[in-house]
Amino acid sequence: MSDIKKAIIPIAGLGTRFLPLSKIVPKELWPLVDKPVLQYIVEEAKNSGIEEIIFVISPEKKFILDYFQKPHKLEKILKEKKRSYLLPELKSLQELSEDISFSYVLQKKPLGDGHAILLAKKKIGRESCAILFADDVVDSKTPCLSQLMTVFKTCQKPVVALYRLPQEKLSAYGVVKTEKIASRLYKIKEIVEKPSLEKLPSDLAIVGKYIITPEVFDYLKMMPFSQEGEILFADALFEMIKNGKIIYGYEIEGKWLECGNKLDWIKSNLYLSLKHPEIGPNLKQYLKQTF
Repeated sequence: MSDIKKAIIPIAGLGTRFLPLSKIVPKELWPLVDKPVLQYIVEEAKNSGIEEIIFVISPEKKFILDYFQKPHKLEKILKEKKRSYLLPELKSLQELSEDISFSYVLQKKPLGDGHAILLAKKKIGRESCAILFADDVVDSKTPCLSQLMTVFKTCQKPVVALYRLPQEKLSAYGVVKTEKIASRLYKIKEIVEKPSLEKLPSDLAIVGKYIITPEVFDYLKMMPFSQEGEILFADALFEMIKNGKIIYGYEIEGKWLECGNKLDWIKSNLYLSLKHPEIGPNLKQYLKQTF
């Protein structure tokens, strides 16, 4: 029985859906209410017991790591200017960075999410680990990754986060064909990328959160490049399934907040802003008066 202590967070993508702003500001640093999207992902990892995070980044995004460093110079300036009341905002971020180590590997060319994950293999070794994509935030009582870990402790097989969506939305996602094992737990039989409405295998879409075993890396190494010149993570998982390997899917509890395009990012901001104890009441009043 192995515990999950390491997580890979791939953030080397081009962020084309957020152009032109993403030319300068990586989408992972766009604010979701009062902190960057990426911070929510790191918080989920830490609150689930992760001790080491490996970022997969492009050379242009190396500065993202500075966000999690202690801002000695800024602290000094705030104290000198008698703005110490702002220090608690920094303290919470510093506490997040305690008891967790950060490292990175470079993905010099955009060769797919499977290629990005494979680049982190040396830092993972032959351990099982988590994979968390920065587009997907889940608002839940129990961290989403922790939910997957509970399943993994029992099965010791790869676990994929699933979320039930209306039929009209499913054609934009990876959707799974499943065999139900228990409440919220499924054995994945097939993965269909962006299926047409006529060929939907179910109403369960894949969320960008996984636990993988070392065997997944073995399959990623064998995967050919797609027509677009990429190694795709979903293709490796489906190849495992075709070869009789067991991969589980867990229908997560909570609210899936997507941040992969402008409209979803705005919706997620609105949802969390309305729930925010300080911002929410004023925002509700503003919306009533305006609309």
